Amino acid sequence: MDGGSRSVRQRGFTLIELLVVLVILGLLAGLVGPRVMKYVGESKSRTARLQLEELGAALDLYSLDTGRYPGTDAGLQALVSQPPGTDRWNGPYLKKSYVPKDPWGNEYRYESPGDHGPYDLYSLGADNSEGGSGEDADILSWE
Repeated sequence: MDGGSRSVRQRGFTLIELLVVLVILGLLAGLVGPRVMKYVGESKSRTARLQLEELGAALDLYSLDTGRYPGTDAGLQALVSQPPGTDRWNGPYLKKSYVPKDPWGNEYRYESPGDHGPYDLYSLGADNSEGGSGEDADILSWE
């Protein structure tokens, strides 16, 4: 060793190598992305079904305490705050101090008396309009 300076050759990636890597990443995203989005949509629908079940159980507790389900006017808000003129209200009936929105950020629809039982509770899905399929399908408490 002569103590002189050694030159170290530094080698970086060429533009072609970087472009090849970007193309590969783009292809992977194109193949994997749609599958991931499908699962996200399905999980939102499952979440809505679970929330409908939770709200239905809370409505049943409300009915046991008061002798009736809340009317359409009082709505689901009756589960977290006592409606005027309601006797034997023993709420709140939800763990949180508010009524949750559906996974798409819309209010759950509630009607009492309902066409399918003592109440109808439902979400209109991702498109927030009646009907639809896939993620746009309505989530209904009576099905």
